[in-house]
Amino acid sequence: MRDLNDVAALPDRRGAPGSAAMPYAGTTKRAASLRQAVKAHPFLWDTALAAVIASVATVLEALSKSGPSLSGRDAGAAGVTFLLLLARRRAPLTVLALALSGAVTAIVAAPANAHLLQTTAMIALYTVTAASLQWPAITATAVTAMALYVANAHAAGSVISGETFGVVAFVGMAAAVGFSVRTWRSYVAAAEERAERAEATLEEEARRRVAEERLRIARELHDVIAHHIALINVQAGVASHLARTRPDRVEVALGHIHEAGSAVLDELGQLLYVLRRSGEESMPTEPLPGLSRLGQLLESFTAAGLAIRQQVAGEPRPLPAATDLAAYRIIQEGLTNAHKHGREPGARLLLEYRTGALDITILNTMRATGPTAGTGHGLTGMRERARATGGALSAGPEPDGTFRLHARLLLPFTQETVPSAAADEGNPA
Repeated sequence: MRDLNDVAALPDRRGAPGSAAMPYAGTTKRAASLRQAVKAHPFLWDTALAAVIASVATVLEALSKSGPSLSGRDAGAAGVTFLLLLARRRAPLTVLALALSGAVTAIVAAPANAHLLQTTAMIALYTVTAASLQWPAITATAVTAMALYVANAHAAGSVISGETFGVVAFVGMAAAVGFSVRTWRSYVAAAEERAERAEATLEEEARRRVAEERLRIARELHDVIAHHIALINVQAGVASHLARTRPDRVEVALGHIHEAGSAVLDELGQLLYVLRRSGEESMPTEPLPGLSRLGQLLESFTAAGLAIRQQVAGEPRPLPAATDLAAYRIIQEGLTNAHKHGREPGARLLLEYRTGALDITILNTMRATGPTAGTGHGLTGMRERARATGGALSAGPEPDGTFRLHARLLLPFTQETVPSAAADEGNPA
């Protein structure tokens, strides 16, 4: 069961700089410190409370008599009160039963010595209502009120008197305070739980976003490095061959290697700039790659020795930025795979602009140890890019020995376009 001391930090939040509670910051901090001390040492607090109540009530009981003298019965009642209040947190129902029994006995036997035990019963009832569930607390309140009412009515010789109704009123007040405290504790506990859940949700969302961003960056790095490094590798092999057969052509191959290296360094520099920049800095002004740069991409493959036949069906139209980038990267990775794993230095690229989708198909002949569907980080990255647009990607060998990669990227609904005849059939890009 949580104690009211658990909310000691709440005033500190309300007393933060710039809040309306700032003038009371000092008082709030002192109250919070006191609550924390009570929470850390509940036994000492109960001991002090029991001692103070027993002492004050005993002195008042003695002063109410003809002279300031203490009887053995007064001292016994004070000792019982001290012990009961000391154990009220550990066994609230037991303490209430004992205090109520003692109070009823004292009222019937010696009404003049019953006030201390009635006070103890009230405090025990408060503890029960503050710590118990609703119906047990209501039952304890009803039993306490009935027992004290009957005992006081018997002692007074009348069922209607100020003493009888007064004690019922005090019972109701003690129970009301206990119910209020229990409600407040429940409210504070619920608020803290909601705050913890919200914090956990924010942390989980932050971790999810970090994971997604890492995946996106890894995908970009793979696409950039795989394409350009593959070209550099092919051109290095060409240069090695030409150095033995045609030394006069080595410079051309080295030039291609230099261009591919410069390109990969430029794209890596842009990615690193985005990673290092602060939130207040402006974004790079260079646009993200898209199909508008498809010609340059195909030229780089052609220079590396990959003959590409490009075909376009349908009416080309502007694409959303995310779809445009996904189409570019899928073509880049697909042609890179065709260049690395194809049996012949050639591939066929087909772009089909449909009403609600863009279909990308890449065909190339397979080696005996060529790639299979669903393997490699490249295929995984392409599938993720296609799914990000709401589409899908499939890749695998055909019966005739051709490796076929097909991606469908969904597009926003537009007016029906009229498919045009195939363009650039048989022309390398």
